[in-house]
Amino acid sequence: MTSSPTSRASRSPSPDGPRGDLFDPQCPTRRLLDRIGTKWTSMAVNVLAEASPEEVRFAELQRRMAGISQKMLSATLQGLARDGLVGRRVEATVPPRVYYRLTPLGLTLEEPLAALREWAEAHMAEVDRANRLSQQQQA
Repeated sequence: MTSSPTSRASRSPSPDGPRGDLFDPQCPTRRLLDRIGTKWTSMAVNVLAEASPEEVRFAELQRRMAGISQKMLSATLQGLARDGLVGRRVEATVPPRVYYRLTPLGLTLEEPLAALREWAEAHMAEVDRANRLSQQQQA
């Protein structure tokens, strides 16, 4: 028996309301996956999880996330904070010191993201081979 997206979502409620359904085009789950599925989010969550329960300064996050711009790190952290995954604390110094930490909800994201990072690292050579083969066949 096949269920519709609506019936799947309503059968599995979470404590805070109906469970999301990725296959429903109107479901906000799609937007959430867009935000948490980026390399920068995965790296930021990893750095913050390793430091947990301690906080990490913005500059330290940027140093540990090679290749990220200040603007991209700021946007990534703002999105994670808006989603309740990261807490932010500002010390009123000149210049201000800004600290970040994972919230309890954010900590629950580390395990699935770690599994995804592990899979990507373990299978990158195979994916590269497939890409090269595909490019050769198209040429």
